[in-house]
Amino acid sequence: MPSIRSALIIALTAFAAAAPAEAACTRMASSVNDYGKEGPTRDAQALLDQRIAQWAKDNGIKKYTTGKKTVDCELFLDVGLFDEHTCKATASVCWTK
Repeated sequence: MPSIRSALIIALTAFAAAAPAEAACTRMASSVNDYGKEGPTRDAQALLDQRIAQWAKDNGIKKYTTGKKTVDCELFLDVGLFDEHTCKATASVCWTK
């Protein structure tokens, strides 16, 4: 007849084997400063995508998910005929360890 200790060890081992892999997340950002607002918005998002892909490659991460991307822009310079904005794109990136 197995002891209570043996039954507990078996139960904990089964639970640990069934537990999902540990997940980790980080927040990443990318900024662009350029004329207009649409261009820097688009470029900040594209640069963020490139940065995330390169970061994952450099860290050996093959599968990751990117959360909702947000872009915030601030007027940097307003000179009558043209304006310049600084846009920052941010997103959470999660992967399993």
